[in-house]
Amino acid sequence: MDDLLLEKVKQLCGFFSENPEVAIAFSSGVDSAFLLYAALHNAKRVRAYMVKSAFQPQFELDDAFRLAKDLNADLKIIHATPLAEEKITANTSLRCYHCKKLLFTAIREQAFKDGFKVLLDGTNASDDAGDRPGMVALQELAVKSPLRTCGLIKSEIRSLSRDAGLFTWNKPSYACLATRIPTGQPLNEHVLQRTEWAEDYLRGLGFNDFRVRTMGENAKIQITASQLPLLLQQREEIVENLKREYQAVLLDLETRNEQ
Repeated sequence: MDDLLLEKVKQLCGFFSENPEVAIAFSSGVDSAFLLYAALHNAKRVRAYMVKSAFQPQFELDDAFRLAKDLNADLKIIHATPLAEEKITANTSLRCYHCKKLLFTAIREQAFKDGFKVLLDGTNASDDAGDRPGMVALQELAVKSPLRTCGLIKSEIRSLSRDAGLFTWNKPSYACLATRIPTGQPLNEHVLQRTEWAEDYLRGLGFNDFRVRTMGENAKIQITASQLPLLLQQREEIVENLKREYQAVLLDLETRNEQ
């Protein structure tokens, strides 16, 4: 570990010395997983809170339970219904703001009931606050982001997670199912379930770090360049299966950047 990274880790440990009792908004992704690990090793009292809604796929919940078991962490599941909120289902450019406000308000209320006064999330120093309206909601709710405060970037968090033995260290970055639907196209349970089904199918074929985006009634597949040969090998099967739910199946030739 180089001196700069060591200094960042020391700052993170110092954060938990100043905040010994913390609630963590947990998603089972790389960042929140490492944050939970660090908190468990440095804070006196820690509880992770995960929100289950139509926006989160089942595999994220499965990963959350697996990591909580590995770390012997206290995990509480909170149920929320963002599809009941018109401001969210309208899917405007502020959808993420309204959704984050709803979910983190639910977490904060439960955490406060459980005796926690400090709520954390896994935002890191690589995340661009200017491009994430949801981060405004976190600021309004006084959610603290110690990984970001300490200057830890995604690659460093992956490295530290690998050294800690966390299975999440190389987990692809993930965003909620609603991000697959273009702004302005209303959200409903059907389009979200269809997206989860399509991505589960591709995941089962060996794909990772990909998206199945909705374009009207069509599916647009985004994968990394390294996965193109795998997709072409199974093109006919993929088209046949996805057309059970979509009118057409498209491929984004610009591909995704490796995460």
